[in-house]
Amino acid sequence: MPLIDLSSPVDASFWEPEPVSITTMSAADGAKHLSAEMLEHFGMDFDPNVLPGAEFLTNDTLSLTTHTGTHVDAPAHYGSKATYGEPRTIDQLPLDWFHRPAVVLDLTDVGIGVVGADVLAGKLAEVGYTPQPLDIVLLNTGAARLVGTPKYFTDFAGLDRSGVDLLLDYGVRVIGTDAFSLDAPFTYIIDQFKKTGDRGVLWPAHFAGREREFCQIERLANLDALPRAHGFTLSCFPIKIATAGAGWARAVAIVD
Repeated sequence: MPLIDLSSPVDASFWEPEPVSITTMSAADGAKHLSAEMLEHFGMDFDPNVLPGAEFLTNDTLSLTTHTGTHVDAPAHYGSKATYGEPRTIDQLPLDWFHRPAVVLDLTDVGIGVVGADVLAGKLAEVGYTPQPLDIVLLNTGAARLVGTPKYFTDFAGLDRSGVDLLLDYGVRVIGTDAFSLDAPFTYIIDQFKKTGDRGVLWPAHFAGREREFCQIERLANLDALPRAHGFTLSCFPIKIATAGAGWARAVAIVD
């Protein structure tokens, strides 16, 4: 049963609009930290030099957003109110949404912009697949090859409202993409709005979540490594962060 990692890393060396900070405590500093913590919290003296090599355990402290690296957006991310009730946070979502049969659609020929229902219907027909309720649909836009660079945030295709509605009408509740966003790039969206004045072009994929409950997996990777368009299960359980609008995930394809 081959396992294929579809996750992008959290890497402080990557270019990010909101940079990642990772500070590592060495094993030697870990020993000193242990001694200080035991004294402060428990009133116990402990000499770190009695440890092998005067070392204890390393630790890493990270500063990052919940939307860094591969992550799942919860309905609460899309806005404070929803027509279907109180939007759920990432810790409130059903686990069975995140371990389901999946299909990947190749959108690498689309370019920068938006993809609608007509294109998605054609791509589903190409691979001969009809999504079943709770299936996960993945979009391979080709953006993963740009990860770590500024272009990762500007050069990809997203969905318009019709594309989201098409998939949700099948009963899909999780849509994934290798791009920074399920919507088109921010630069593209704002440019289109300035040209047209149409508010409907403003993040339609995300704002659809205010009317229909669903999740997105963004910033996937390695979708080209999947041996076929369907016939695999995606496991992408989000980290259980209380009251958060998103949570990091290790997305793994389990190939039947």
